[in-house]
Amino acid sequence: MEISEKSIIYVPDGIEPGVALARTTHMAIVAHQDDAEIIAHDIISQCFDNPFKWFTCIVLADGAGSTRKGKYSEISAADLVNIRNAEQKEAARTGDYGALVLLGHPSGIVKNPNQIGVTDELRGILKWAKPDFIYTHNPFDVHDTHVAVLLRTLDALRRLSDEYIPDKVYGCEVWRSLDWLLPEDRIPIDVSLRPELAKNLLGLFESQLGSGKRYDLAVLGRRLANATFDSAVNPDTSDALTYAIDLKPLIDNPGLDIGVFVREFLDRFKDDVISRIERLGGI
Repeated sequence: MEISEKSIIYVPDGIEPGVALARTTHMAIVAHQDDAEIIAHDIISQCFDNPFKWFTCIVLADGAGSTRKGKYSEISAADLVNIRNAEQKEAARTGDYGALVLLGHPSGIVKNPNQIGVTDELRGILKWAKPDFIYTHNPFDVHDTHVAVLLRTLDALRRLSDEYIPDKVYGCEVWRSLDWLLPEDRIPIDVSLRPELAKNLLGLFESQLGSGKRYDLAVLGRRLANATFDSAVNPDTSDALTYAIDLKPLIDNPGLDIGVFVREFLDRFKDDVISRIERLGGI
């Protein structure tokens, strides 16, 4: 397994990094520090204090371009990266992560499809760790770096498909909710387990919260809203839901164009909206 010299592997329980990565059962592959705590509470809470399940977080971008306000408004990009990495390490300790990998690439590198080194690094980590479950970003996200991370992840997994295929690969919501998808196209994930852990993890990223981005409140609010609005006719079955889409078809069928894959979701949504209006006499 080869990663760049600027990358950081942090193992909270102190075992050798290669051993820590090899024990991985659940993994989040995300763009920025704090993204894993938003998309992957389900698997973080499953692995917490569980000797048979281990969560690894992979962060591709360095986070240097994030919002800076208040006491963070005058700090340099390099200092912000160090602060954000320290916050992510604290999340790894608090959440009992098996391992944390901070690849530390500028967003421009992650977003550049010609920078194949990012994909190669991911492929090496995935080949070593072979997680059963992978959570990453979804193709409907409005943040370019998030979508780029998804594409780099898919590319790495497709290149490994002859020797390794995970059981599940989910694309999860961050910058754009997935509640608009048809019920049959979205996967509701109950994230009500360990609510105090969820709150604590989201509250660790002070460089973001103190810069006017209250992700801690917004994420918990979205989870509650999803739980309430998941069904118009059935009682709530959870206190907190997040949504994902199943990306496994893109791994099982490496020839499937992601544009075609995404367009099918959009077409089903469009047809559902138009048919309801027609059925109720609007056209």
